[in-house]
Amino acid sequence: MPPIVIGLSGGVDSAVAALRLIEAGHRVEGLFMKNWEEDDADGHCSAEEDLRDARQVADTLGIPLHTVNFSAEYWERVFEYFLAEYRAGRTPNPDVLCNREIKFKAFLDHALALGAEAIATGHYARSDTVDGRHRLLKGRDPTKDQSYFLHLLDQHQLAHARFPLGELEKGEVRRIAAAAGFANAAKKDSTGICFIGERPFREFLGRYLPAQPGDIETPEGEVIGRHHGLMHYTLGQRRGLGIGGRRDAGEEPWFAARKELARNVLIAVQGHDHPLLLTHALEAGQLHWIAGRAPAAPFTCHAKVRYRQQEQPCVIEKIDADGGRARVHFPQAQRAVTPGQSVVFYQGEACLGGGVIEAAFDE
Repeated sequence: MPPIVIGLSGGVDSAVAALRLIEAGHRVEGLFMKNWEEDDADGHCSAEEDLRDARQVADTLGIPLHTVNFSAEYWERVFEYFLAEYRAGRTPNPDVLCNREIKFKAFLDHALALGAEAIATGHYARSDTVDGRHRLLKGRDPTKDQSYFLHLLDQHQLAHARFPLGELEKGEVRRIAAAAGFANAAKKDSTGICFIGERPFREFLGRYLPAQPGDIETPEGEVIGRHHGLMHYTLGQRRGLGIGGRRDAGEEPWFAARKELARNVLIAVQGHDHPLLLTHALEAGQLHWIAGRAPAAPFTCHAKVRYRQQEQPCVIEKIDADGGRARVHFPQAQRAVTPGQSVVFYQGEACLGGGVIEAAFDE
């Protein structure tokens, strides 16, 4: 029986996913991916600790554990894009690209070469097949659903993907891990940049992109502060602007509202719902449709313009002939729609796909 190869990250989610596959009667093998070369000794890189935890899980389950280094692929397919987006003044989402290019491409290809039937991960998502088409579905736990980050998967990838945690809630996963004797049962969830981890972001980014400080202005052109480099700010950001406490400016807090790359200026506004932070429409490019084809526009569905957002009703008003670009309208104004981030479309439980936000505007 060909094995299912599970990506064991050292975290609790992939550990329980492996256990559930075994309990379901599958032959299971583990694979630990190293995707970032250690570049410091300050504790931000945790690959050695993660590998120890992955080995403990594999030993507890009695399954083999393979190791592979995809650092070169990660740098070429994910990190160079990440830097280029920041250089262009946008705010990228590396987790989305990381899933497509590393976890469900480099890892999938490697596993299939090992003779695997499929791969599995600890993502909180589900999949099914309807009329011969594979669908990506939301995870049952609405607080952990990760379909947003998986919207670039295609039919081939979904055909070979298994999501054993799709029906579970996070609390139940930790209880299962503790009962199984996994040392990582209470391990903190990973955060930060995909495969790089949690670290002082400004310092880390500064290693690769030189900061270009500039002025912070009001929409009327008044200089009210200095920024540390536009790449360090995202639209809607409140903390870290360094312009609070101006007695003549009222009590409302300041928020980053727009980046003017040509002038190297950050525009800031007062008030959480300032008009410059609210838009009803966006243009998206690099669109990907999980079904392999774009729906006929106009098309009514729901969308998210950021991971933690509740799904919002929208109309995909126009789709280019090749299905790669779209114009999307929201009946309710959306706050801080950010170029470089992903807009992801849903219809019921199914994730339809998504694209990269290029611009936001009012109609």
